[in-house]
Amino acid sequence: MRPLDGIRVLDLSRVLAGPWCTQLLADLGAEVIKVERPGSGDDTRHWGPPWHGEGDRRVAAYFLSCNRGKKSAAIDFAQPDGAGLVRKLVERADVVVENFKVGGLSKFGLDAAKLRAANPRLIYASITGFGQNGPYADRAGYDFIIQGMGGMMSVTGLPDGEPGGGPMRAGVAIADLFTGMYACAAILASLYAREKTGEGTTIDMALFDTQLAVMANQASNTLISGKDPPRQGNTHPNIVPYQPFEAADQPIIIAVGNDRQFARLADICGHPEWVGDERFASNGARVANRSDMVRLVTDVIRERPAAEWLEQLEAAGIPAGPINLVTQALSDVQAQHRQMVRTIAGTPLVGSPIRLDGQRADSDLPPPALGEHTDEVLSGLLNGDELAELRASGVIG
Repeated sequence: MRPLDGIRVLDLSRVLAGPWCTQLLADLGAEVIKVERPGSGDDTRHWGPPWHGEGDRRVAAYFLSCNRGKKSAAIDFAQPDGAGLVRKLVERADVVVENFKVGGLSKFGLDAAKLRAANPRLIYASITGFGQNGPYADRAGYDFIIQGMGGMMSVTGLPDGEPGGGPMRAGVAIADLFTGMYACAAILASLYAREKTGEGTTIDMALFDTQLAVMANQASNTLISGKDPPRQGNTHPNIVPYQPFEAADQPIIIAVGNDRQFARLADICGHPEWVGDERFASNGARVANRSDMVRLVTDVIRERPAAEWLEQLEAAGIPAGPINLVTQALSDVQAQHRQMVRTIAGTPLVGSPIRLDGQRADSDLPPPALGEHTDEVLSGLLNGDELAELRASGVIG
């Protein structure tokens, strides 16, 4: 038994935020039926290179990252017969997840009001750029735009005036990914509430809201100080030293989180007198004298190779590590021990990070081929002749 065994999710989403949410639900045991447009499917199937597979089975690696554990039903709900099929599937579903523009599904009779009227226990999660109301509600929301509007880019990148300085987006679509995770949390809470009330929930998730929420300490710093935080590159606004330093052969990250760790760092650097220096005696003092502190640590770290420093730092209980390439991170001994890289049906994938009672919460179904499960999903609704007729008319694929 997995936690969500018996829960059926109808996934009308595409690209990343919605699929990330539903992949997590699939990993937790839900049956996830991904409804895709016949002939083309989710846009990310075509977002290559790189590609996996050959011929008709070729699919972009992007798609593989967020569609593990799902069944694909190719249904064109822009056609009345296709919309009718989806409504029938909703009658047997616990959850619907969609990320169309506000009101985009109303013309097909697939909006929250209609579907929840037909199935009061239904949990209906909408994911949009800016939410279901407000002056920006009708705008399309893309992660890059949201990172810019939500403040993330203003604190990411090198400071103005430095070579390469300027706002920078994060290297992955964090607004999409975090929204998918928040949506999953909202769905799980709604499933729990339904056990007590018998009623479903309409969930309104916005990338913009999520981006503001995950600004975390940077947003709190701004609210308390009334000042916009600067871009600091790889340094930390509230802690020093907490950044990369160049060892003799390569950079390493040293992240001193408290005064006890700083005292140990001073010892292994051969400068215990730093602890008694009023400029560095506390974290607040070190933040106020950041440039002096960083200069002193930099001069010491560059004298010896990274491996020697990392060994000493680990022995002293000071958080530190290398800056890995993605290939190095995926092949790291810890990643291998935790089985974070796995292969399902010949497809290499990053696994779920969730462990429950020592068992990984991870689906064993590979990302599906387009329409791979159409007949299986519709078998309880239509007979063979009806399926063939709908396929011939392009309603299903």
